Amino acid sequence: MTDTRSYWVQTLDQIARPVFEAAASNQLPQVMKRYTDSLASPLEAFARSFAGIAPWLELEEVPAAEGALQAEYREMAQQALAYLSDPANDQRYFFTNEPGVSDQALVDAAFLAHGLLRAKTQITAKLPQTVKDQLIQALKSSRNIVHHNNNWILFSAMVEAGLDVLGSDFDLMRIDYGIQLINRWYKGDGIYGDGEEFANDYYNSFVIQPFLVDLIKRYPIIVTNAKIYDKELPDLVMKRATRFAQYQELLINCDGTYPVYGRSMCYRFGCFQHLAQACLEDFLPVDVTPAQVRSGLTAVIRKVMSAKSNFDDHGFLTVGVFGAQPDMGEPYINVGSCYLALQVMLPLGIPADQAFWQAPEEDWSAKKIWSGQLTHRDHAYHEFPGL
Repeated sequence: MTDTRSYWVQTLDQIARPVFEAAASNQLPQVMKRYTDSLASPLEAFARSFAGIAPWLELEEVPAAEGALQAEYREMAQQALAYLSDPANDQRYFFTNEPGVSDQALVDAAFLAHGLLRAKTQITAKLPQTVKDQLIQALKSSRNIVHHNNNWILFSAMVEAGLDVLGSDFDLMRIDYGIQLINRWYKGDGIYGDGEEFANDYYNSFVIQPFLVDLIKRYPIIVTNAKIYDKELPDLVMKRATRFAQYQELLINCDGTYPVYGRSMCYRFGCFQHLAQACLEDFLPVDVTPAQVRSGLTAVIRKVMSAKSNFDDHGFLTVGVFGAQPDMGEPYINVGSCYLALQVMLPLGIPADQAFWQAPEEDWSAKKIWSGQLTHRDHAYHEFPGL
């Protein structure tokens, strides 16, 4: 195992272990009461962690040095999924908008579903049928939550994909509606609006494009008598996704910092989920190499992890971007929310013998530019000829 991959695995373990150990021992709801009164927080913490490490759990062959750790996390994931979906469990996880939960339950039902999709062979398919049935009922119960008219439409869509991968009946129209509406909000140059208006934040990476890419790949044509444009949409979605991945790579500064703007920045390096997914699913731009992205993302991870107060005395993440900065958290942010940070770990689902891990270190775009190296210019992406 390369030193870089080893560092990524160690960082994954440092962040995820407190959540997974508590969830696997049926203690997470009780533990989260230490931090917040929100009844949504246990599902937030586990679902976001699970979605981030799911590709690593799904990987069939890992280096010997990480094999035992992967096996441990697979077992903890199975145990946690059994507990969190058990309707008789007194340590309850909430999937409906009951008092103290609010509509947040839909959000993290969707992240849980995304994890089930990303680890469909090694985790989801191997669940006992009783646990699958419990998860099906839990996900279906989130249908009573009306999505907001923004990126939330993809949460409803992803829940249906989760039901599908569990072997349940599911509603294709909810998926189709989410895809079609997000497409209607496309603003150009690889970026979607978060609703009708453009929002200058990281939600194209936190939610919109990672969800849209995985949904469009699984359901490329899902409407009856699809129009020609519908048949072209999967290709357009992937071209836009490639452009947005290029934009994300350009955001990594020479020292591993990155612009902090817009809401939900306490998700830390989870803001690079889309770039991480582009590496995992192989849709990087042709002029951006896996090695330069690995080098850039490693610099980001090292920079963020160098803060001395990222974790509390119990090992859980603190609210902040660089260490504990509680005033940077929006009212909807709690400790559980912060585990979206683990989405940066998606490339651990890439086999260790592939170029992402094996190619020599390479400067990312900012380092090339600001050290005077010869490099290419950036240019906009247009979908219409002649622009």
